[in-house]
Amino acid sequence: MSLPEGMGIPNTIQSITPFTKRPESKNGSAMEQLGESVFGSIFKNAIQDVKDTDAEFVNAQYLLATGQLDNPAEVGIAGYKNEIAVDLLIQLRNRALDVYNELKSMSV
Repeated sequence: MSLPEGMGIPNTIQSITPFTKRPESKNGSAMEQLGESVFGSIFKNAIQDVKDTDAEFVNAQYLLATGQLDNPAEVGIAGYKNEIAVDLLIQLRNRALDVYNELKSMSV
């Protein structure tokens, strides 16, 4: 079995770009802003994924109920995608709470 053109193992290994420090701003340190934006964007993306997959699932159910859906398996696929997105969001929340509780219990 051969892979399609361009799907093989890459010939070169790309190097990892080094992390550079951002300049500090008036509102706080660079690490606080970086952490805030990364942490917040992860949760915002996860929440948006849940909303998008739920809307896709509801739309697939509507199309199936009205007889407009050609492939009924699409409802099951949309439901499974929605379930995975919700599970991921729950796991992210649980990990964040675990980290928060761990940090809370640390003595400085």
